[in-house]
Amino acid sequence: MKSRSESLREQIEELIATGTLAPGQHLDETELAARFGVSRTPIRETLIQLASMGLVVIRPRRGAIVAELGPQQLVEMFEVMSELEAICARIAARRMTPPEQAQLLAAHAACAAARRSDDPDDYYYKNEAFHEAIYAGSHNQFLIEQTRSLYRRLRPYRRLQLRVRDRVSDSYSEHDAIVQAILAGDGELAARLTRGHVMIQGQRFADLIASLPQLNAVAAAV
Repeated sequence: MKSRSESLREQIEELIATGTLAPGQHLDETELAARFGVSRTPIRETLIQLASMGLVVIRPRRGAIVAELGPQQLVEMFEVMSELEAICARIAARRMTPPEQAQLLAAHAACAAARRSDDPDDYYYKNEAFHEAIYAGSHNQFLIEQTRSLYRRLRPYRRLQLRVRDRVSDSYSEHDAIVQAILAGDGELAARLTRGHVMIQGQRFADLIASLPQLNAVAAAV
């Protein structure tokens, strides 16, 4: 069960990701508090969390604005994300202990159940645990911290891209190949598969960008 704080953060994340709260837009605490039916204090705390993720910029005495993240920067960030996760997978294929392999398989099974439920957001949370299992399996704390940091920055976009048609099914199939490579100890294959799984480019990126106006309309109606 998500806490009220987590739910509030995710709702504002999505408004940013869909463009309802546009890059550079001023974030008025009073307006957001009224919108979500809360006091200004949880809004202020949420904006601080989003600032730590790079989604919001808090300016002294001038309030917060939505961070500006254009398509080119988004591509560049996913490019770096895919390399970081590829390194995690490569090292995890060598270092994962049997209990950690079991945790990876359990996370993969949870993704299968979420896929059958046809709920992209549910799948996203199970997907998050799946990737976290691979990070942990690298046994490289510095790498884990850097990967998690960028993951948080891209979190709303990774969640939204799962709503593109057939993406959940494709994602699960890609997970399956990654799991088999890691369990087989094939680090190079695991890295290559993970890189392709995470990187959003070409048609996948075009589909994501094209879906944003529709998602924006849905968010505006909420």
